[in-house]
Amino acid sequence: MIQKFIELGEGYADIYELVDLGSRMPERIQHAIAFYSEKNGKPVASLSLVMKPAHTDKFQPIYICREGIPNPHEQPNQRFDLYKKMVEEAGKEVSEFTIKPSNLFPETELFYQHLIGILRMNKFIAPLS
Repeated sequence: MIQKFIELGEGYADIYELVDLGSRMPERIQHAIAFYSEKNGKPVASLSLVMKPAHTDKFQPIYICREGIPNPHEQPNQRFDLYKKMVEEAGKEVSEFTIKPSNLFPETELFYQHLIGILRMNKFIAPLS
């Protein structure tokens, strides 16, 4: 199974796309994950949806909005509340991880490989087969 992060963006507005995506395909949501880090001295959250592969496909998309909103444990915000509500309506829970910020990696792709390793290690996604 090939897993790949699909970044919807880094800004505030991208969360609405992620929420809409999850609302339209709740049956495909395998996991909802909030990654927390501190970027440039600010506590931020990256919100993501691990989707089930379409049909018999060998590709598993992981949609993410990278470091676009404040960490809700530090600064409650409506964007996280919308995400959490969508996740709950899909019958899932938000899993949380504290990670290194993306700016510590020389390339964004390396950051995503790091996250894939974390998800595999915690059995949120299957290893390559």
